Amino acid sequence: MTENIDEHKILHLMEHWIEHNETHLRSFNEWSRKIREAGYEETALKILEAAGKMEECNQKLQQAKDSI
Repeated sequence: MTENIDEHKILHLMEHWIEHNETHLRSFNEWSRKIREAGYEETALKILEAAGKMEECNQKLQQAKDSI
């Protein structure tokens, strides 16, 4: 049985996901800085790459939201 999926539910989910990802982005950036300061440059760069992918994800989610 499929639950009812309507515009309101979809918009709510996307807003939630975008906000959730923004929380992760802030954490990634903060921890990347701390990790870099601790001397783990390559690790910090990989975390920043992950943050970039999260930003791309949010852009796609925003585009999907805008398409409704």
